[in-house]
Amino acid sequence: MFGFLNVYKPKGKTSHDVVAILRRVTKIKQIGHTGTLDPFAEGVLPVCIGKATRLIEYLKDEKAYIGTVQLGKSTTTYDIEGEVVNESDKTVTIKEIEKALDSFRGDIEQLPPIYSAIKVNGKKLYEYARKGEEVKIEPRRVNISELKVLNFDEKKRQLELYIACSKGTYIRSVANDLGENLGTYGHLIKLVRVQAGDFGVNKSIRLEDLETKEQIEQNLIYPLECLDYSKYELTDYELEKVSHGNPINYNKSQEGTVILTKNNKLVAIGSSKDNTIKCSKVFI
Repeated sequence: MFGFLNVYKPKGKTSHDVVAILRRVTKIKQIGHTGTLDPFAEGVLPVCIGKATRLIEYLKDEKAYIGTVQLGKSTTTYDIEGEVVNESDKTVTIKEIEKALDSFRGDIEQLPPIYSAIKVNGKKLYEYARKGEEVKIEPRRVNISELKVLNFDEKKRQLELYIACSKGTYIRSVANDLGENLGTYGHLIKLVRVQAGDFGVNKSIRLEDLETKEQIEQNLIYPLECLDYSKYELTDYELEKVSHGNPINYNKSQEGTVILTKNNKLVAIGSSKDNTIKCSKVFI
């Protein structure tokens, strides 16, 4: 079994739970996912099965989310699962929100939540938090390419946002920081990932529809459908060379990653330079 699954991770399950379930059903250990979702979050979770795990680095990693922010309160975790630490009665208008959102668009410096899996000095941040230990958190540069208001319930002070962003962006931090920018507080109460690279929520498969090996095989996406690189069809002679990890001639001036195929089947991933393709990963 070789390919990708566009799984809809349900609320309450961890990304590792999803992988464990699929391993149990398929009896395949070589399964991995391409981006962790918090247990309270739901949505698109691309899963790689078999040798497709070796292709994770070649997949697009831009993400898109729909998140609901509760204004007026902040929590320890920046989301609904944490303890409330600050409250404010201040009300804000949609005009004030739109103005505040301007500072979150484009390249920004973002402080990750203390309750996150980022490692500092070999320990995950949430390990420091659980022990009450202080640790210096360095800001990280991320990009938010699109950020817009989908709905604002002024009475409940709940704000629904669409956020398209780079890998490593914490939507929980956006909720917390936005609340502070508005002179009140905020935390995330709902999060749905609607896009992960080429994997969209509209074509995702719910976990309950992947209970048998046959169902998984029926929903497998062949890697060539998701790899957006130049493709090169090998001759029989070139196939023999590639199968032994040897470089081949490439009469094109372009440089970079090239997908090598035979009869439109994935054979290898290579890198072209100086009219030569050197193979980095071979799948035969």
